[in-house]
Amino acid sequence: MRALLFAALTMVTLPTMAEKLTIERIFDGGSLAGPAPRGLQISPDGSRITFLRARPDDQFQLDLWEYRPKDNSTRMLVDSRKLEPQGEQLSDAEKARRERARTAGLRGILSYQWSPDGKQLLFPIGGKLYLYDLASAKPAPRALDTGGDAIDPKISPKGRYVSYVRDQNLWVIDLDSGDARQLTRDGGGNVHNGEAEFVAQEEMGRSSGYWWAPDDSAIAFERYDESKVPVVKRTEVYADRTDVIEQRYPAAGDPNVAVKLGLVAPTGGAPRWVDLGKDADIYLVRVNWLTDGKHLSYQRMPRSQQKLELRLVDAKSLAQRTLLTETGTTWINLNDDLRFLKDGKSFLWGSERSGFHHLYLYGLDGKLKHPVSQGDWQIDGVLAVDEHAGTVYVGSNRDFVPDHQVYALKLDGSTANAPVRISKGDGSHLAEFAPNAAFYLDTYSSADTPPQVSVHKPDGTFLSWIEQNKLDEKHPFWPYRASLIKPEFGTVKSADGQTLYYRLYKPAGFDPTRKYPVFDTYYGGPHAQLVASGWGDYFNQYMANQGYVVFTLDNRGMARRGRKFEDPIYEQLGAVEVDDQLAGIDWLKTQPWVDGRRIGVFGWSYGGYMTAMLLAKASKDIAGGVAVAPVTDWRLYDTFYTERYLGRPQDNEAGYTRSSPFAWLDGLTSKLYLVHGMADDNVLFVNSTKLMAELQKRGTQFQFMAYPGAKHGLNLPGQRSHVYHLIANFFDREIKGAAAPAAPKPAAAASVAP
Repeated sequence: MRALLFAALTMVTLPTMAEKLTIERIFDGGSLAGPAPRGLQISPDGSRITFLRARPDDQFQLDLWEYRPKDNSTRMLVDSRKLEPQGEQLSDAEKARRERARTAGLRGILSYQWSPDGKQLLFPIGGKLYLYDLASAKPAPRALDTGGDAIDPKISPKGRYVSYVRDQNLWVIDLDSGDARQLTRDGGGNVHNGEAEFVAQEEMGRSSGYWWAPDDSAIAFERYDESKVPVVKRTEVYADRTDVIEQRYPAAGDPNVAVKLGLVAPTGGAPRWVDLGKDADIYLVRVNWLTDGKHLSYQRMPRSQQKLELRLVDAKSLAQRTLLTETGTTWINLNDDLRFLKDGKSFLWGSERSGFHHLYLYGLDGKLKHPVSQGDWQIDGVLAVDEHAGTVYVGSNRDFVPDHQVYALKLDGSTANAPVRISKGDGSHLAEFAPNAAFYLDTYSSADTPPQVSVHKPDGTFLSWIEQNKLDEKHPFWPYRASLIKPEFGTVKSADGQTLYYRLYKPAGFDPTRKYPVFDTYYGGPHAQLVASGWGDYFNQYMANQGYVVFTLDNRGMARRGRKFEDPIYEQLGAVEVDDQLAGIDWLKTQPWVDGRRIGVFGWSYGGYMTAMLLAKASKDIAGGVAVAPVTDWRLYDTFYTERYLGRPQDNEAGYTRSSPFAWLDGLTSKLYLVHGMADDNVLFVNSTKLMAELQKRGTQFQFMAYPGAKHGLNLPGQRSHVYHLIANFFDREIKGAAAPAAPKPAAAASVAP
C-alpha cells in the first residue's frame, strides 16, 4: 500500500471560513483544474509550443494559445468566440464524430494541426476551416473555401494541400491556387469515402479514414459501404420534439460495413484499389505509410479478432506481402506502436505475445531482430523514437500500477528489462516529445497537484514551466483546498490469486470509532483504469466530504495489467468482474469503520451494466445502486466491442444469456435507480426500456430518470449537475438511511434468454 503525500497542504494554515465544494461548482462553475492546457503540440522547428485552453468563465469553450521558450512568453493566438460569436452550428456528421471522440460537451477549437514548415496552423470550427499564418506581419485566421461543412481536415506533409471530407467524399485544396478538388465521387447514401466507420471510431481508436503519403504523392483512403448493416430506428426524444432516427448500427452478430482501401493522387484521377484478401468480413484497423513514400502498410483483422496481419504494399504496383502475423486464443488488442524507422530497414512493433504489451524490433524482411522491452510489466505505448541516440521513450506503470511514468529504453534491446525512468514524482506524467525528441513536454498531476506543464530534456532534466499552475490564492480550487482528502491505495486478492488495486477516500473528519456508509464507484470494463494517481476526482471528493467512505476497485478484465488479468472475461461478461467487486465489498465489511448494511454502488456505461449485474447477483451485500446508461443485453451492442469478448451470439448463446442481468433478475431486491439519455446513439436507450419492461413485468420496484435529447455522456447544459445531484440524493436517501437489505429470491436459471 502506498499513500500520496500532501505536504503542500499540510504546511498551509487554512482559513477558518473555507468554502464548501458543491455539485454546481464542479460541473457548472468553470474549471477547477486551473489554466491547465490540453492538446499540446510542439512546432516542427521546436520554437513554439501550442495548446488549447479553456476560458476562465467557461470550462467548455477552448481557445488556441502558444508558449515561446525563447522569451518565456504565453499569448492567445485565436479567440474562438470571435470566429463564432453566435455559437457553432454543427453538421450531424460532426456531432457524431464529437460523440465518438468524447468531446461532445466542448466548444470552440477542439483540434488543430501544424504545417510542416511551422509557419501555419490549420483548425476547424463550426464546420469551417481556418489557416493561421504565423509568419504574417499581422497574423489572423483566414477562412478556406471548402464549399460546405468540412470534417477531419489535414495539411499534407509537404504543405502543398489541405484535405478534408465533405458530403462523404474526399477533397483537397491546392494552397498555391486556392482551388478545391473533389477526389472521390461515389460518396453519398450508404457509401463513405475518407471516413472511419462507426466501430472504428467508437472501438478501434481510429478516428480518421484517410492518410497522406509523406511526399504528398498520394492519399490512402478507406471506402466503406454500410448497405448491409441493419437499420435501427432510434427515437430521440427532446424537450420540444421527437425525432425518429434511422441509424445503421452493427449489433453483435449482424453484418458489418464492407471496407475497401484505395489510393488516389491529390491532382485527381481514378482511385486504385488494394486487394484486402478473399475474406470480405474483415476489419481494416490501421494504415501507415513508410518514410520513403513508396510503400504503405495496413493491418487487417478477421471477424473473430484472434488474428492480426501486418501487410506491406508497393504504392506503385500495389504488390503486397505479409510482414508478420499475430494470433491469439482469446482476442488481440490493438495498439499504435508501429514505427517504421528512418533507416528504411526496420520497424518497431507492439505485441502482447508474452502476456504483456512489449516492443519488438523487426527487419523489413519480417524477421524479428530482438525485443526492445520485456519482462513481467508492460508499456502503455511508444512516445518517441530517437534513432540517432538509439533510444525509445515509452509510458508505463512499471513502478506502481496506478501511476503513469515515462521511461527510456535502448533500441538495441540492451535495457529491455531495465528501462530508465526519466519522469520525477509519483502520479501521472503524460509526455509529448518534440519531433526530433530533443525535449519533451510533461503534463503532471497527482491527487494534490493540479495539472502542471513543463519542458524537460530527454533525460528528464527540468528546463522551464509552461504552466506551473500552483495551488495558491489565484487558483480556482484554492477556496476548496480544505476539503481535499488524502486517497489511500491498497490491494485485495481475486479468487484466482491476482492482485486487485483499490483507491479509498475516508470521510471528512474521519473517526475510526464510527461506522460510515460507502459510496462504491467503478467502471469495470476493458481498456480502462479508474484506480489511478492524478488530479480531478472532484465528485468522489465531494461524496467523501458528505460523510461517505468512497471506494473504487479495478477488477479483472481492466487495462494496464497484462493478458492474465484481462482474459478471464472471455466468453462471459459480468462474472469475474462482479466477483472481484464483491471481494472489494467483502474487504470493506471487515473494516471496523464501515457500516456493511449501508454500501451503495454507482457506475456509468459499462459501470452501469456492472451496477445492474451486482444488484441482480448480490442484493444481499448491497443496499442499492445507480446505473447510468447501462448495457443490459449485449446482443444490442456493437459488433467489434462485443464479439471481441463474447464472440457472435449465434456461436455463444449461453455466454450472452449469462452475461445479461436478465438472467439474474430474481435476485434483485435492493434499491435501483436507472438513468439514461433519450438520444443515446452508443448504448441505445432500448437497453433501459427493455430492463424497465422486465422489472415491471416482475413487479420489481425501481426508480428511473430520462434525459431528453441526451447522448451517452449527458452533456447538454445542466444535465451533468442534475444527474450528479440525483446520485448524491439517492445515496443520502437510500444508502445513508438504509435498513439491512432484504434477502434475495433464488436466482433464475441462467439458460433463460433475456
